[in-house]
Amino acid sequence: MPKPEYVVGLVLVGCVLLTWFCGNLYKHLLEAYEQTGTLTDSEYSWVFRLLLNLVGYSTILLPGFLLYKYLKKSNYFDKIANTGRVYKVLYACFGDHAERLPETTKLPKVEESSHTESMELAFCFTGLMGAYLVWGLLQEKIMTQNYVMPDGSLVRFDDSQFLVFINRLLAFIIAVTHLLYTRQPLVMAPLYKFSYCSLTNIISAWCQYEALKYVSFPTQVLSKSCKVIPVMLMGKLVSRNKYSAYEYVTAMLISVGMVLFMFGSHDDYAVSAATSASGLCLLALYMACDSFTATWQAALFRAHPLRPPHMMAAVNLCSAALAAAALAHRAAAPRTLLLQHPVFLADCLVLSASSALGQLLIYRTIARFGAVVFTIIMTLRQAVSILVSCAVYGHAVSPRGALGVALVFAAVLLRLHCRRRAARTN
Repeated sequence: MPKPEYVVGLVLVGCVLLTWFCGNLYKHLLEAYEQTGTLTDSEYSWVFRLLLNLVGYSTILLPGFLLYKYLKKSNYFDKIANTGRVYKVLYACFGDHAERLPETTKLPKVEESSHTESMELAFCFTGLMGAYLVWGLLQEKIMTQNYVMPDGSLVRFDDSQFLVFINRLLAFIIAVTHLLYTRQPLVMAPLYKFSYCSLTNIISAWCQYEALKYVSFPTQVLSKSCKVIPVMLMGKLVSRNKYSAYEYVTAMLISVGMVLFMFGSHDDYAVSAATSASGLCLLALYMACDSFTATWQAALFRAHPLRPPHMMAAVNLCSAALAAAALAHRAAAPRTLLLQHPVFLADCLVLSASSALGQLLIYRTIARFGAVVFTIIMTLRQAVSILVSCAVYGHAVSPRGALGVALVFAAVLLRLHCRRRAARTN
């Protein structure tokens, strides 16, 4: 019988060859798409770009899945001694037994902050408001405004996948730096378990950026208030959760408010039924994927001794790898713009930094003050984002659209009030 090390070596070579084959298939499909004007100029070209992205992701996901199935079926980790770099890498990616992780996985004690609770709350509030206001404005600028190149030509950035990659890469670097600085272990759970929410995370982020080509930023921000509906559905399907009457009522009010706003805005985006349909489909896909991401991350927190930086590092590592696979054979236009236009480079860096800072502050706020306080802060942030975007970029909203905005946020605040009352009575 051949040694398990040799067998897994052959399997790894096979995975590399499969990655090469999938990569070449993706390259040819991408070239065919770019050369077909009918597809690139279509109102629904985002569908083909999304399918191409999924083929790009498969260059990592498919070989990884086959390697995972082999390791589990052959009981590789039970047959091989805990030695060698290959074993450690494979165990970090696919090992299941937490007790076999290195002894350094014991979590260090966290010292309490010396600030008062009020100062801490003020810090979290201002940090979240500032980080996500900057992120929202730059997101809209990058996806909707033209950049003047050195030769005087105007270029509009349109590669959402590249923006997702830059965001996830910087967030991963920040999370790993934090873990190293605090001397916490880097791996607390098998990395393959993060691939599920990483896939939905980058799809939702891609849809979020892509939707700005079809709908206004206020419409996109307001749609996030409707995430309560897919979250409830996901909770019903995945976790068998039960909800109170007020939760169904407020979810319905949010939906009505969103419809009023969508049909009460007067942006140039709504120039055709196809454009509006594309924007709605992208927003719906964004909310569905984002809801699954949050549900799966909550399950991982319950199953493993994770802290927020561990989740942030693992998810962003997998997301950056998947996005890089989808970008491997793309044209160099985004990178050329990144290198030749200092303003675009600065916008990307600040956008990514504000997104990463926002993630850290989200986890900190929830850990210190609970989900209710965090939701109130983010609701206020969404309202301010809409007002700032309307003021900066001149989005027009009719009285009916303004009524829709007011109805959505009133429903969210009513939901928070009812939840707090229910918590007090229990």
